[in-house]
Amino acid sequence: MLLTTTPAIEGYRITEYRGVVFGEVISGVNFLRDFAASIRNIVGGRSGSYEEELISARSQAMDEMSKRAAQLGADAVVGIDIDYEVLGEAGGMLMVTASGTAVRIEKV
Repeated sequence: MLLTTTPAIEGYRITEYRGVVFGEVISGVNFLRDFAASIRNIVGGRSGSYEEELISARSQAMDEMSKRAAQLGADAVVGIDIDYEVLGEAGGMLMVTASGTAVRIEKV
């Protein structure tokens, strides 16, 4: 499955549009990560635990979107957009949504 943020794929022609596909992940951030991040906020620097959670959630959302495209018979997803939101009381939940257009392609 080819995945791209662009509306076309160089060297390929889109032969059929199969529909818009989504992948969504809502992930809770645990107390220890919150505590470590609050310390990091005071002393400065990057929060490795939050970065790992963000990377994992994004990967899961992309995988879910790709699986849904495959179920539609697509070879690729073009025009991918990834959105991030913080949800819940005190921002304890991270939502990542990946969306794009599932397409059939052929090499030119």
